[in-house]
Amino acid sequence: MPVADTTSPSRAATAHRRVRVRRTGAFTILAMLAAAAALLIGPLSLPAAAEGTASVFDAKAELAADGALRVQQTITFAGTAPANVSQTFELRQNIVGQRQYVMQLSDVTASIGGQTVAPTQSDHDRFRTVTVATGGANVVSMSYTVTGAVRTIDSGTALQWPLLQGLSAQVNEFTGTVRLPAAFNYLECNAGSPNSPVPCRVATGGTGEVPLPTFRDGPLGEGQIVAVDIGFAPGAVPANEQIKELWTVGRAFSAKPLPLGIALGLLVLGGLGLLAMHRQAGRDATAGEPARAGQFVPVGAGQTEFRVVGEVRPGEIGTLVDERVDPIDVTASLLDLAVRGHLLITELPRASAYARTDWELTRLAGPDALQSYEQLLLDTIAPVGGIVRVSELAGRVQDSIGAIQDKLYDEMVGHGWYERRPDSTRSRWTRLGLIGIAAAVVITALLALLTEFGLVGIALIALALGLMFVAQEMPSRTPKGAALLAGLGALRSDLMSHPTDQMPPGAELREISEVLPYAVVLGGADRWLDALVAADDDADADSTDLTWYHGPADWHLRDLPDSLRNFITTVSGLLFAR
Repeated sequence: MPVADTTSPSRAATAHRRVRVRRTGAFTILAMLAAAAALLIGPLSLPAAAEGTASVFDAKAELAADGALRVQQTITFAGTAPANVSQTFELRQNIVGQRQYVMQLSDVTASIGGQTVAPTQSDHDRFRTVTVATGGANVVSMSYTVTGAVRTIDSGTALQWPLLQGLSAQVNEFTGTVRLPAAFNYLECNAGSPNSPVPCRVATGGTGEVPLPTFRDGPLGEGQIVAVDIGFAPGAVPANEQIKELWTVGRAFSAKPLPLGIALGLLVLGGLGLLAMHRQAGRDATAGEPARAGQFVPVGAGQTEFRVVGEVRPGEIGTLVDERVDPIDVTASLLDLAVRGHLLITELPRASAYARTDWELTRLAGPDALQSYEQLLLDTIAPVGGIVRVSELAGRVQDSIGAIQDKLYDEMVGHGWYERRPDSTRSRWTRLGLIGIAAAVVITALLALLTEFGLVGIALIALALGLMFVAQEMPSRTPKGAALLAGLGALRSDLMSHPTDQMPPGAELREISEVLPYAVVLGGADRWLDALVAADDDADADSTDLTWYHGPADWHLRDLPDSLRNFITTVSGLLFAR
C-alpha cells in the first residue's frame, strides 16, 4: 500500500504546524520531573514485571485507500503471562443528534509464539470482546480490520480510532505507527481514561526522521485507551463512516418541514376526499315537494282533526329521521298500536306506596292491517288471546327485538325511502373505517420505528377516524325519502305549535290520542298530554275514559302524563335491555 511522501518541505511544514509534539522547554522540564518521580515511586505504580502486566503494547496500523484500517498488534509480557488476554472494542459511539457511529470489526486473527490460534468473540451492547488463550506464552499477536473509522469533518475527513482500548492488562509502554495512503494535514493523540483522556506523551510524524505518524504513551491502566485522530484534505481519503439514527419519540414524530408538510397535505387532501365521498355517496337526493305524513285538517269553525297521510307510522318516522331504530321508535309504535285498537294498556294498582308500577298488555283485534314489524312486535309483546304483564317481558323480548328492527329497516327500503337499509350501509362504511384504522395504526408503528415520518401515520389515523365519523352519515335517502323528511319538518312544527283546544267537542280524547304517538317521536308530547288532561271536564275517576289506556279505580286523566312517561321509560328499558 502506498505511504504518503512526507519528505517534501511543504508537506513537512504543513504537518509540523498541526502536529501535537511536546518539545517545548516546559514539556522537557515536566518530562524530567515525571521521570524522576517514576524512579522514586515506580514500585507503587505499574511494575514492568508484575504478573499480567504488558511491558510493551505495539500497534502497527495501515489505512487502505478505501478507508479500511488494518491493525497488527503485539503484546509482550515481561513477567508471567495471564492465562487469557482479552480486548474489548467499542463498535458504536453516540454522537450529537441521537445518532451513533457504527464500526465493523472483521478478519480477527491471533497467534502465540508464531502459532496461529482461534480467538473467541462475544458481543454485548455496543461492544465486542476478543479473547485469546495465551498458553503461558509471553508474546501474543492479534490483527483485525475495522471499517467505518474514517469520518467526515469540516475540513475534510479524519481517521479516528483507539489503537489501544479495553485491554484486560496494564501496559507499561505503548507504541504505535500508522501507514497512510495520502498526506495528512493534522495529527492528534489522546490517552488515559476513556471518559477523560489527555494528550499522548508523543505524537509526531511527517518528518524526515519520523515519516510515519508515530505515537507513544504509558504507563496505562487496564481498560485505558490510546486514541488517534489523523486528518486529511477533502478527497484525499474517502469517508466510510456508518451513521445510525437512534429511535426517539421526537425523531419518530419529527416536525421537520418535510414530514410535517406531508402530514398536513394528507390531512387536507384526505379531508377533501372524505367530503367528496360523503357528497357523492352519503348526501340525500334532491327532494321535490315535501310529502306530508300527517296534518291537521279543518272540520268546522275553529275545529280541526289530525289525519295520517299515506299510512306512515310513528316508528317509521323516527327511523327515517335519524336513520336508526331507537327504543323510542319501538315504544311509539307500541303506543300507536294501542291507540289504533290492537292493544289495551292497563295500569295496575301498586302493592304499596313505594312499589314499582306494573301494567297489563291485552291483545285486541284491531280494525286495520298491520305492517310486518308491527305484527311481530304484537306477537312478541302480547300473544293472541293472552294478557301479559310488563314486568314479565324481561328476558322474553330481547331475542325478538333484533328481528323487529330488521323488519323496520326493511320497511324503509320497501317504502322507497332508501335504496339500501340504513344499518347495512352504515355497517359497510364502518367496516371500511375499522380496516382503515387498523392499517393506519400498523403504518404509523412502522413509520415511527423506521423513519421520522410518524406524523404522517398520525394523519392517516385521523383520516381513518374521519371515515368512521362519515360512515354514520352515509345512509342517503331517495328523492321520496328526502321529500317525506322535509314534510316531517312541517309536521313537527305543527305538533309544537298547533292549538290543542281545537278538537271537535266530544272527540277530544280520541283525536288527541291519535296525535300522541307522533308527538312522542317528533316532539311536543307534553303539550298534547296536557291537552288530554284539560279535556277532563268532571271530577269523577277516569280509569276507563281512554280506549287504549286504563288505570286503577281512583285514576284520573291528570295522572296520565306521569303514568305515560313511566310506561315509556319502563318499556323502552325492557325492550332494549342487555
